[in-house]
Amino acid sequence: MKIAILPGDGIGPEIVAQAVKVLNVLGEKFELESAPVGGAGYAAHGHPLPEATLALAKAADAVLFGAVGDYQYDKLERSLRPEQAILGLRKQLGLFANLRPAILYPELAGASTLKPEVVSGLDILIIRELTGDIYFGQPRGVRECPDGPFKGQREGFDTMRYAEGEIRRIAPVGFQAAQTRGRRLTSVDKANVLETFQFWKDIVTHVHQEYPDVALEHMYVDNAAMQLVRAPKKFDVIVTGNMFGDILSDAAAMLTGSIGMLPSASLDANNKGLYEPSHGSAPDIAGKGIANPLATILSAAMMLRFTFGRAEQADRIENAVKRVLSQGLRTADIHEAGTTKVGTEAMGDAVVKALA
Repeated sequence: MKIAILPGDGIGPEIVAQAVKVLNVLGEKFELESAPVGGAGYAAHGHPLPEATLALAKAADAVLFGAVGDYQYDKLERSLRPEQAILGLRKQLGLFANLRPAILYPELAGASTLKPEVVSGLDILIIRELTGDIYFGQPRGVRECPDGPFKGQREGFDTMRYAEGEIRRIAPVGFQAAQTRGRRLTSVDKANVLETFQFWKDIVTHVHQEYPDVALEHMYVDNAAMQLVRAPKKFDVIVTGNMFGDILSDAAAMLTGSIGMLPSASLDANNKGLYEPSHGSAPDIAGKGIANPLATILSAAMMLRFTFGRAEQADRIENAVKRVLSQGLRTADIHEAGTTKVGTEAMGDAVVKALA
């Protein structure tokens, strides 16, 4: 089981180190190899996704990823900025399905910004299409405005587009996930104003014929955002496009108490995956030893479950995290009165101890 370890920037190296620590005590035979990516890749090789890093990611069975982004690179041309590394990996590895579970552990009910009675028992799975939509659509750029009241002025533009095959590829991921859970799928779109998402809605509706045991609901993205904070437990599985999924999954993260608790998996057609926490590189707290490593550790559990078929080992990690939380240990982002504040390394050590 070869794993490419790509820590990246900011808090990435700190949190990935804790996940690696957990993997190393499971008793499995992993082949771990590290490489620079993001700002670290640019600093080492002049590109956020160096050729050697991409080659390693392609050769590995799975990728454990930290985070990318650093203020010092914000003035670089866009193609050289750290964030281009993750977009490049998704495209080059064919990682079209992003799975982001949003689970509220009972011990963290008080850390959520919503009332406990609204979020207690929350368990949502958001499935985001990852290689299409406005993030990858062409043409894009800056040009002279060709028409309208601002004709002749400079304008920025991007293109939202989805091919039928892209939608027919992601929709079954949502339906099949729903079959293993509550058999309810919500497809989120903006079909009332966007042709792209009327097309999305039509295709998802057609695919639904293959999954008659799953109840399908269509919902506009603005209403979905409102319902996530009004009555989040009405959702089971959500499937949506790249941009809407990006926004909604971060909103769902705060229901769980902290985005530092949200793991994610990005999968290809054969379940090869890139696993990363849903949060960013947080350069403002990098090196302070206070970042929450639990999302990264839980991402490693998802790797064991989805790519390596080691469900029992995944369960071990997830149960260890639950035990640590039940002991009252908290990093700064989820700390509240009556609990014990610990740093990044101490939290990783506590999970390792709980595994034993």
